[in-house]
Amino acid sequence: MDTPSAKPKRATEHDRVVGQRIQILRRSKSLSQTALGSSIGVTFQQVQKYENGSNRVGASRLSEIARALDVPVSTFFDDDEGGAGAEQGEAFGFLRSDGAIDLLRAFNALEDDQKRREIVALVRRVVRLEQGLDI
Repeated sequence: MDTPSAKPKRATEHDRVVGQRIQILRRSKSLSQTALGSSIGVTFQQVQKYENGSNRVGASRLSEIARALDVPVSTFFDDDEGGAGAEQGEAFGFLRSDGAIDLLRAFNALEDDQKRREIVALVRRVVRLEQGLDI
């Protein structure tokens, strides 16, 4: 008796979120897709497919990726109960913005706390000006 062939599992929205987080974390570590792929035993094309969400990342592979990126596996998942998970989701949303990683690297390179506070104050002022609140 023939058994019905199993349909391949399609990537879901959760797979796309995991892929986006892989990409953000890889870029934040200044790793190329080739370098990440080499460290986990896959091609850069496979890393691309993980990052764009067209291929699902299995549990063992996700564990390898987390190890290569030096983050806990839980980093790739949302916590729907709010709190730290909501903040993590907001942070990843921010990191998808153009220039966000470059901005954070430059900010992190500042050693003077006063200069960091001044940068934050400057950015807040620019936001208020853009919103027409600081006329």
